[in-house]
Amino acid sequence: MKLLFVALVSMVLIVPLMLVYALVYDRQDQSETAQASINAGWGGAQVLSGPVLVVPYRTTQTQTETVDGKQVSRAVEVEKPLYISPVTNTVSTRIAPEERRKSIYRSVLFTAKTEGKATFALPGDLERFGVKQDKLLWSRAELRIGASDARGLTTGGTISVDGKPLEVQPGNGPAASGGQGFFAFVNWDGTGRISVDYAFGLRGSRTVSLVPRGGSTVWTVSSPWPSPSFEGSFLPEKPQVSEKGFKASYTIDKLALGQPPVSTEDYGVPRDSGRYGYDGAELNGNASRAVSVSLIETVDLYSKVNRSVKYGFLFIGFTFLAFFLFDIVGGARVASVEYLLTGAGLVLFFVLLLAFAEVIGFTAAYLAASAAVIGLLTAYSAAVLKSWKRARFIGALLVGLYALLFVLLNLEAWSLMIGSLLLFVALAGVMYATRHVDWASVGRHAHGEVQA
Repeated sequence: MKLLFVALVSMVLIVPLMLVYALVYDRQDQSETAQASINAGWGGAQVLSGPVLVVPYRTTQTQTETVDGKQVSRAVEVEKPLYISPVTNTVSTRIAPEERRKSIYRSVLFTAKTEGKATFALPGDLERFGVKQDKLLWSRAELRIGASDARGLTTGGTISVDGKPLEVQPGNGPAASGGQGFFAFVNWDGTGRISVDYAFGLRGSRTVSLVPRGGSTVWTVSSPWPSPSFEGSFLPEKPQVSEKGFKASYTIDKLALGQPPVSTEDYGVPRDSGRYGYDGAELNGNASRAVSVSLIETVDLYSKVNRSVKYGFLFIGFTFLAFFLFDIVGGARVASVEYLLTGAGLVLFFVLLLAFAEVIGFTAAYLAASAAVIGLLTAYSAAVLKSWKRARFIGALLVGLYALLFVLLNLEAWSLMIGSLLLFVALAGVMYATRHVDWASVGRHAHGEVQA
């Protein structure tokens, strides 16, 4: 009955653990709201695309109309845009990160300088794509470059063709950037090749993505930020990451993109894969592929607190188990209220951890919260178990548990193995400590009865 009641108290304590679990999500939501407020006046995640050459052309289409109840078909000449991708495109992006705070919350912002060089040429078999070269309206040809959040284009941009600068205009970006960016009219008649140099400064937050397009795309991205996350449809080739920052290079061939050199439709926004980057594994319609670099925080405190709460039942279980053994084997008498108060102290650890972590960081918060709870429960155990020697055992047990939890939180890949070994050792210890207990005689104190 004693064991059953201890188990019942443990089950009751799962309720406040679940409330702490919900509290972590609520605080994380508040943090994301504060970060969005910081980013609102700066710029969001940026998706870069282009340059792409857009040339209107005339073509004949058959239209069907209903006249006097009859369907009549007629040929009409319409105007459509032709999107010409670069033959080669070499891009370099240098990201300068900075952190901004609002109350206790912070957000990772950046300024970036992007420079590139692209070459354009018409395919020799253009007519096989359904477009006649003499129908192209070169007088209205445009070079378009995209940035998905135009608020970040605060330092302007430049475009030059064969060394001659062009006048840039706002808007008209490629569809992959949501139509935002800038463009310039270009003088070209489609013969030979042209070389395009471009550069622009950009502000944004968290993520920079590039939409590769054309025959061959080479993107080099670097930053002093020490903890990047590489995401998207392609991974970089041998990225260099250290405490001083990172440098990564992507080389993407046209066959990997699966896109023709010219198209009568623009490629749309990449599929969003979640919080930071883009995933090109499943593309619908004319969605683009993208590669992304995210500036992630070195310590995601909400994720770690969330994971630590999941181990809360182990803390309660092991501590109650120690109390139970002292109760049954050692002769100490632990009341149900004392179990409940001890469990409340263990649950309070996670609340303290969350509250301190938002202010002083996760590691310092972990040390402060665990020291407070260990000190409290050790002192309380001395009164409950009527012995400082037993209380020191409880304190040592809690120190070991909190140290192990910290290791589990930092070695996520090994957490299952370490946790399973811990449970095995705990079970073996309980079996060893209770090997001489006559469970049938526990609690009987009368004539000839054995006292545990």
